[in-house]
Amino acid sequence: MRNRWKILPSERKFIISCLLGLVLLISSFVINYYAQGYALTRESNSVSDIVLSNIPTFNVDVLFMYAPLLLGLAIAISCVYHPRRIPLVLKSVAIFVTIRAIFITFTHLGPYPDHAILDSLDFNFFHIFSSSTNFFLFSGGGDLFFSGHTGLPFLAALLYWDDKPMRYICLGSSVFFGILALLGHLHYTIDVASAFFITYTIYVIIIKLLPDDVTLFKSQDSIDQ
Repeated sequence: MRNRWKILPSERKFIISCLLGLVLLISSFVINYYAQGYALTRESNSVSDIVLSNIPTFNVDVLFMYAPLLLGLAIAISCVYHPRRIPLVLKSVAIFVTIRAIFITFTHLGPYPDHAILDSLDFNFFHIFSSSTNFFLFSGGGDLFFSGHTGLPFLAALLYWDDKPMRYICLGSSVFFGILALLGHLHYTIDVASAFFITYTIYVIIIKLLPDDVTLFKSQDSIDQ
């Protein structure tokens, strides 16, 4: 790993790609911030749901807030160990967040009336960080369609498909977060179910737009040594 980090910083193309990915990521957060604000101001009535109407509301506060941080940590560690993955990860998240920001401006359903309340009274560092992360990505208010908690881990699974441990971690997380969203009545069933189909389309867009980054991401470890 040390040799990889010694070599890559000297590669101008890699540095430029990382910086571009960082700029795109920050820009996507800004776009998403205003899209969420717009969606929240246009929030309308809730609707019935075949699944939510037939299951009780569970308190999923802790898992829904903190579990995504563990997945993010796993991906961050993967990128530290394989720095060639950094550009594609940054740009993929940026593209995902931007596309979802566009989606949430289209339809403005209100949250399901009987939904879990995400606790905002705990002001320790991890809660503030988790709350900020969830707010800038998926606030869970009027920005319901489609589920980011379900879609983003699924996108990671598609990107990491050749890395079996990461593939299964991300796939499991996607299903787990989707179930949590339904148990807490934080998303409608269509938000969770559609996330898989929309995210796959986003993945296809990414591999078409960023072939060089995809090749770099999938390069063998021997190339980095």
